[in-house]
Amino acid sequence: MQPEPAPSAALRLGIDREALADNWRLMDRLSGSQAKAGAAVKADAYGLGARVAVSVLAQAGCKDFFVAHWGEVSDLLDLVPPASISVLHGPLNAADVAYARATGVRAVINSPHQARLWRDGGGGLCDVMVDTGMSRLGLGLEALGDEAVRALDIDVLLSHLACADEDSPHNARQLALWQQARARLPHRRASLANSAGIVLGGAYLGDLTRPGLALYGGVPREELAGQIRQVARPQAAIIQIRQLNEGDTVGYNATFTAPRAMRVGVIALGYADGYLRCWSDKGAMLAGDRVLPVLGRVSMDMSAIDLAAAPEIAEGDWVEAQYSLPQAAAASGLSQYELLTLLGRRFDR
Repeated sequence: MQPEPAPSAALRLGIDREALADNWRLMDRLSGSQAKAGAAVKADAYGLGARVAVSVLAQAGCKDFFVAHWGEVSDLLDLVPPASISVLHGPLNAADVAYARATGVRAVINSPHQARLWRDGGGGLCDVMVDTGMSRLGLGLEALGDEAVRALDIDVLLSHLACADEDSPHNARQLALWQQARARLPHRRASLANSAGIVLGGAYLGDLTRPGLALYGGVPREELAGQIRQVARPQAAIIQIRQLNEGDTVGYNATFTAPRAMRVGVIALGYADGYLRCWSDKGAMLAGDRVLPVLGRVSMDMSAIDLAAAPEIAEGDWVEAQYSLPQAAAASGLSQYELLTLLGRRFDR
């Protein structure tokens, strides 16, 4: 018996693979001759699909990939060498250590406790995170003399900048502490800069940079404006077209009233898909270069849009969300990171 064909999706997420590769190449060039760019592919590559992203980035030349959770590893093991994958949260227990050693992925050690777990589980090559002012994960400088930490075989000595998207004195303080850690703890490579940190240049680059947001179309600093290409393009199908009369209202709480007769499309996109209520009466869809404003409240599974600029659109046709990340962040009040990671599972990727 033949399986039933899959039903058509009413949401799809267009991924510009060449733009993704170009963004990585830009970050790699900006990392200079002394450093190579890796890639943060945690959170399913910021919501865009880790398998797609890792395949594209590996083909472009990327050789180091960073995830947050151990559960993110298995989807990537057939795409790149396991030793190229680092797990930022480090081992929680002996089972995590055993998994790392069995697969060959690299644990990032964040505390003396994790260092002892790693040692007791057999040890081997690992990465180490040093906290230089984020007060999140990582060893404090006072822990660098711990016996279990000193015994680690360290590939990458990492830290993470808290304010790289700003011209903050915090950046220089973190740089100085990272350099102290480099001098005190033997390692093969060192990494400090994220997407914004790469723009700080020179001393911040180390041997390996870890861009994330910029790969996926985000612009963390003005210096990158005009250089980063848009990667993600959320698209929705028109599931119904309605004719409104003057005075008709749209959506919950009747926040939009038609000022005239209008042709309106209902699209299969709502806040359950990450298109949040902050876009109500503010967002827009695109039909080519024509702008179709969102009307009224965004609801869980649907939004309404004005079709005046696209009279030829019919039910079943597709429109694209106006979603260039810097502009979308300014319009919505959401961060560029949230705009990406909120995109829901109902999108056909």
